[in-house]
Amino acid sequence: MKTVSFRNRDMYWDIAADIHFPPNFDDKRKYPAVITAHPIGSCKEQAAGNVYGKALAEAGFVVIAFDRSTQGSSGGEARYIEDPALAVEDFRHVVDYAVTLPYVDADRIGVVGICGAGGYAINATMTERRIKALASVTGVNYGRLFREGFSGFDPIGQMEAMGQQRTAEARGEAPKVDVFVPLSMDAAKAAGVTDIDVLGATDYYRNRCVNDNAGTRALFSHSPSAIGWDAFHLAETLLTTPMIVIFGDQPGGFGAYRDGMEIYGRAASKDKEMVVVPGASHYELYDQPEPVRQALEKMIPFFKKHLGASTSVQTATH
Repeated sequence: MKTVSFRNRDMYWDIAADIHFPPNFDDKRKYPAVITAHPIGSCKEQAAGNVYGKALAEAGFVVIAFDRSTQGSSGGEARYIEDPALAVEDFRHVVDYAVTLPYVDADRIGVVGICGAGGYAINATMTERRIKALASVTGVNYGRLFREGFSGFDPIGQMEAMGQQRTAEARGEAPKVDVFVPLSMDAAKAAGVTDIDVLGATDYYRNRCVNDNAGTRALFSHSPSAIGWDAFHLAETLLTTPMIVIFGDQPGGFGAYRDGMEIYGRAASKDKEMVVVPGASHYELYDQPEPVRQALEKMIPFFKKHLGASTSVQTATH
């Protein structure tokens, strides 16, 4: 693995990424590449890198696991902005970087998005035609989630409050930062949390895979654009890329089950697969061996079918 950074060409900061290489990597060969995107509140070192990125690299792909702008080790101010438009553009910048690598075949690039990044990856793939294959793992339409549970089913009231907070910050008051995840399982239980997804998030981020780069937070005043965004807008027309959507059959408050069903039905792609992992909840698909095994059992053949295997440089240029 190699850690790199490269310029976000439309902004003024760098994007950080880990490149995972296949076994017996030869930089004189051309490899298919998969870009992996971390969940909301996460970072490249977690599920996108240490689970799916590692497995896809072992299967023969060059994998680029990146931190979104304003998050993890990537640049951008203010920190922890969860802006879907910015997140979608990040995919384009990572593709821009990938096509400059001499060992990446620019015509064989795929993406994996996990949780909210599943929605971002779906949206990015509609208009970024250099992406040739798409996988969503327990993907969530962040806009839909924010209009519902994240706003207490009062999106207008939330946007009014966000506007007031932004005015206060413009006048010099301290920023308000929303923390997505309780600080401990005890804190979650004390607060009366019963939702399987919130409990799963708490266990994952506070116990199973602790990482200082995982912010698990968002700047409240910069969130109105998320409320007005829809990951699936125009999917019936523009989402023609081969796609696999993977989610568990244990629905929780974040809505990956319903979103997975919806995008599978709406996508215009003639080559699409839906994998419902029995007995799995949202966060079990991040790192638990059996759900992850079942996800990869379908994902790896999907990418091999649509992106192929490595070739020699000589073969690739003829």
